[in-house]
Amino acid sequence: MPVVTGRMTAAEFLRLPEDPDRIRYELARGEVVVSPSPNLDHAFCNTNLIVLLVPHVRDQKLGVIIPDTDTYFGPEDVRRPDIMFFSTARAHFVGEQYLEGPPDLAIEILSPSNKHVDRGDKFKLYRDSGVIYYWLFDPMLKTVEGYRLDGNEYVPTIMAKDSDRVRIPPFEDLEINLAEIWRPARS
Repeated sequence: MPVVTGRMTAAEFLRLPEDPDRIRYELARGEVVVSPSPNLDHAFCNTNLIVLLVPHVRDQKLGVIIPDTDTYFGPEDVRRPDIMFFSTARAHFVGEQYLEGPPDLAIEILSPSNKHVDRGDKFKLYRDSGVIYYWLFDPMLKTVEGYRLDGNEYVPTIMAKDSDRVRIPPFEDLEINLAEIWRPARS
């Protein structure tokens, strides 16, 4: 369960030192939010997605994939999507110390302690900030949902589960075998 502490602006928040080990700070509506580190299901999903996406984006010269980095969404919001994609056209948002604007794609991987935030607050923030694509991976239920911004609303582009093979915008040319994303069952 995230813990909320004192209020500050994004400019003040971005001057803080790096997070201590196993603690994650974000700024949500002017309040510092402290979250626990992700669980193993989350970590496996995150790693497997990065291993899949980075070579695809690099080889196709589409832009850059960046994991878990402070991202400026507004004067009171600095969030850290689990994985982000910035197209070449929007790479100017990749600053020296933090990401200076929203990505083209934000990917969140659900954990028991954060699923309500990723489906609620972050869903609204990313939509209202103009994040064109939003993916939600749930490694506990082994599901993925994809959304695309249409006007001012997110519309679903895909809902899949288990070992489905999917193509999710903006990477329609990349087939993702979901069975390779989830944490392997313990034997």
